[in-house]
Amino acid sequence: MDQMWANRAASAEAAITTRHLRRVWGLPGTQLGVVAWPAATGHRRFGTWHYWWQAHLLDNLVDAQLRDPAPERLTRINRQIRGQRIRNIGKWTNSYYDDMAWLALALERAQRLTGVGRPKALDTLAEQFLTAWVPEDGGGIPWRKQDQFFNAPANGPAAIFLARHLAAQGESLRRAQQMADWIDETLLDPQTHLIFDGIKGGSLVRAQYTYCQGVVLGVETELAARTSDSRHAERVHRLVAAVAEHMAPGGVINGAGGGDGGLFNGILARYLALVATALPGTSPADEQARRTATELVLASGRAAWDNRQTGKDTEDLPLFGAFWDRPAQVPTAGTADARSVDGAVNSSEIPERDLSVQLAGWMLMEAACVVTAGDSD
Repeated sequence: MDQMWANRAASAEAAITTRHLRRVWGLPGTQLGVVAWPAATGHRRFGTWHYWWQAHLLDNLVDAQLRDPAPERLTRINRQIRGQRIRNIGKWTNSYYDDMAWLALALERAQRLTGVGRPKALDTLAEQFLTAWVPEDGGGIPWRKQDQFFNAPANGPAAIFLARHLAAQGESLRRAQQMADWIDETLLDPQTHLIFDGIKGGSLVRAQYTYCQGVVLGVETELAARTSDSRHAERVHRLVAAVAEHMAPGGVINGAGGGDGGLFNGILARYLALVATALPGTSPADEQARRTATELVLASGRAAWDNRQTGKDTEDLPLFGAFWDRPAQVPTAGTADARSVDGAVNSSEIPERDLSVQLAGWMLMEAACVVTAGDSD
């Protein structure tokens, strides 16, 4: 592993640990990430907590444990999982399939890669996705229960999870392939080869978000590695090239502000790293996709690190920008908070205040570690 990137990832982890990790309601053996820094009293009491942001915090902790195994981090992983369930009032599920898919992905990785497992939770979440499949209504699985919006942010991560769950035996793997095919048939932009957001009431929602590309790269890479069907690798080749052309000016992945959007570029970086390390094959197209994915992660990582803030105002730890190609802005306690509107979280007045933005920066540093894992120290 390249020691420079390992050091940067460790600094990013320390920033989250210092500024954001707190017990849930003071309960021993629990932890979640406070959603803003500087935090108001309501933040520290987890009046707001944003279920899917916490899932990405767990996923990042798993990344860090793979980079630098440590008993104390296993403790944090356990506390994060327990905190998530307690704050969710004793349940794993909620009304949003995309939320549940992100948690399922993080829990599956925690169990498979660190040994911290919740197998019953994985089965509960898998059942949610398998029973939500409604091709007769135009899906896909919907974004949330009792909804007719079928989108990539729900189907993509759910399909990645199903491709991995229980080593993807039987129905799970078949469903993951069906979901990948539905996205390709329904949401592919024939002009740019990027993925549209979704369909609602039969009409295409034409927004193109970085994280939609990320999750599709994730599931197609998993399926390329687990099946003998060449269409999956071909889709990865096409989408990596489209991302490089349309979503990474100068090689740096586009930002999407704060709130929920703060995670979008980090998610794309995570799954570009998966392409770089897990896409099988030795063809020139396979090699080009892996090379381009690596270059996008490292160019983004260099930019985000160069544009971070650090020093007395950030507790001598890195503060990443919402847009990796421009200097980060240091937030203050007096800036307007992020607000939830119709199931989505809008940005704080200064997006760097949002936990989501800092998680994405940490995610990117871990992705850079992954793609340089073969490099010498």
